[in-house]
Amino acid sequence: MENTQDRKKINNNVQERDHDTPHIAILPCPGMGHLIPHLELAKRLCNFHGIQVTFFVYLTEASAAQSQYLNTHPLPKSLHVYHLPSRDISPFVTDSTDIQTRLCIIVRESLPDVESYIVSSHDNNTSVRPVNVLIADFFATGSFDIADKLGIPKYIFFCPAADLLPFMIYLPILDSQVQGEFVDLKEPIEVPGCKLLQPRDLVDPVRNRKTDGYNWFLHHASRFPLADGILLNTSYDLEPKTIKALREDPILRQLGTPRVYPVGPLIKPSSAKVEVKDEHYMIMAWLNQQPEESVIFVSFGSGGTLSAEQMKELAWGLELSGKRFIWVIRKPVEADASASFFSVGNEEENNPDEYLPHEYQNRINRVGLVIPTWAPQMEILSHSSVGGFLSHCGWNSALESLCNGVPMIAWPLYAEQRSNAAMLEEEIGVAVRVKSDENGVVGREEIGKLISLLMDEGNEDETHKVGFNLRSKAKQLQILMSEAINEGESSYHSLSEVADEWKASTSVM
Repeated sequence: MENTQDRKKINNNVQERDHDTPHIAILPCPGMGHLIPHLELAKRLCNFHGIQVTFFVYLTEASAAQSQYLNTHPLPKSLHVYHLPSRDISPFVTDSTDIQTRLCIIVRESLPDVESYIVSSHDNNTSVRPVNVLIADFFATGSFDIADKLGIPKYIFFCPAADLLPFMIYLPILDSQVQGEFVDLKEPIEVPGCKLLQPRDLVDPVRNRKTDGYNWFLHHASRFPLADGILLNTSYDLEPKTIKALREDPILRQLGTPRVYPVGPLIKPSSAKVEVKDEHYMIMAWLNQQPEESVIFVSFGSGGTLSAEQMKELAWGLELSGKRFIWVIRKPVEADASASFFSVGNEEENNPDEYLPHEYQNRINRVGLVIPTWAPQMEILSHSSVGGFLSHCGWNSALESLCNGVPMIAWPLYAEQRSNAAMLEEEIGVAVRVKSDENGVVGREEIGKLISLLMDEGNEDETHKVGFNLRSKAKQLQILMSEAINEGESSYHSLSEVADEWKASTSVM
């Protein structure tokens, strides 16, 4: 049913365009890890390919962080941000509802508003170009029905590593063939055209097939073949084997894998030069005083948290390593590694002295810097004094690290981070992965050892070659990935190809 208020918002906020200019709607998923790459895709389509974009944003617990991000990064005039009305999801969730399910329910409940907006754009009474193409997050495939109703193309923007995509496409087959839990399998899982997948590295939603999270994950995976194409937040140089398999493997082709377009890396841009009055000036000033590639940056992303015991082990491990470090720290949370996913930007007062070892910050003075809650990650990773990144291996963080030539210590916590860690260590060769004890705790000795291994500059002694090799590989990829999105290069060409297809289809409508 058409909504007059929505139609008025379109008229008031979206500039009228030439008839042949495509108008694309982009529907991300809630959460900063999804919003950032989708917004960067929207900006590139506007700035480099002459496309008008409507970008949907959800009102959730993370609204403070996303509002801050949207307000501090300049947006093209042809990019319109549409804030979807808040929807009450309390009848469908509890405090124990997993992230996967919560995300999918938020999207599902918002689809009527998305449909109203897109349908209104096709009203002949408006002076605005109708939406010609829908690009949806891979957890928002329910929006395909809207595109089908209007007869417009629908695409997926797959913002994790492409490494996960063949598994998702093959998942409906595995679901029908495998009895019991995937994590209990004794042998690795065979995915067409790809490396063997170890059960321990499976993405979180498929680790328990009895949950709603698994059902949602399977539901969206089964709808991938309905898409007209899939845009990937990666480059051919970073994941050539996976992209080749998606394009050529006979089994994946038979399953209806859509055409894939590697258009990345699409990452958060660095802010303008930090002003003296900026609250993070202290961080940059401290980094300026450190030797080149001497600092390890420690951060678990916008959603990651550690238990109190694990946090103390990390604190001791950093101190034992003897290396300089910056640690972005959040309050410990028991039994939920993703506790801050929906609260980023709304955190309560955070005093590290309340949960770190006694006198810890005094002991690490001049060697380590503890930053409560949040720090400018891209600015830190791009600083010449940073030589390593202890990371949860969220794909955004991994791309940011590689685009700055910084090798990693992989410490996955939730979602697809285990598979990312495995790929970064075993296939790409830019990371070393932590090992936990039987209780799932990474000990201080292990932490100190890996930091020393990563940050050691020696390249002659066999025991010191690991860090040197990781750094060398990261710097090689830095050049390739930085070039990929430039005009005439692989990812730029890939996005141009699909953008030209949209323009051609628009001109004949």
